[in-house]
Amino acid sequence: MAHDLVFYTNPMSRGRIVRWMLEELGQPYHTELLSYGTTMKAPEYLAINPMGKVPAIVHRGTIVTEAAAICTYLAELFPEAGLIPPSGDPLRGTFYRWMFYAAGPIEAAITNKSQGFVAAEGKSGMLGYGSFEHVMTTLDGLLSGREFIVGDKFSAADVYLGSQIGFGLQFGSIEKRPSFEKYWAGISARPAAVKARAIDDGLIAASKK
Repeated sequence: MAHDLVFYTNPMSRGRIVRWMLEELGQPYHTELLSYGTTMKAPEYLAINPMGKVPAIVHRGTIVTEAAAICTYLAELFPEAGLIPPSGDPLRGTFYRWMFYAAGPIEAAITNKSQGFVAAEGKSGMLGYGSFEHVMTTLDGLLSGREFIVGDKFSAADVYLGSQIGFGLQFGSIEKRPSFEKYWAGISARPAAVKARAIDDGLIAASKK
């Protein structure tokens, strides 16, 4: 049976971000579960994503990889879900700004810190994010006193950037600042977020039996 929207994932991956996005949309989708080192590196999947990693989606023949790109694509594909400001709305630019900030500086800063990477003395200016501390301070300023990233409405930017904060708080890769904890507590309680976590946690539990 052909499916309009196919989601390739592993429940212990960034695919959890896209699962949440899909549940927010409320649209039908088919899940293909892949395993690290085996089906994720098989020729069939490498034809979809040569990087051999998840998540990825295929929508009517169109392949989209990278969680931020997938969330943005889906938000634009299903505007009725209200997960991206309308085209022409000034907030659309704000959406892109913070979505790409999350995919670029935040992602790089957290990854480098977790791997123990430190720029050579006097060379931090060559990094796209400058320093981990600068990124965290910028993020703190964004979230202080705010419920959502873009305006006063939940969006796909909250799914993506919010997931990074959630992962960071869970695994200790970011500081437990009050603004981060309050923001995450709010968005992580959304019904779609709860449902998505239950699905993936259930898949993890089933794989251990």
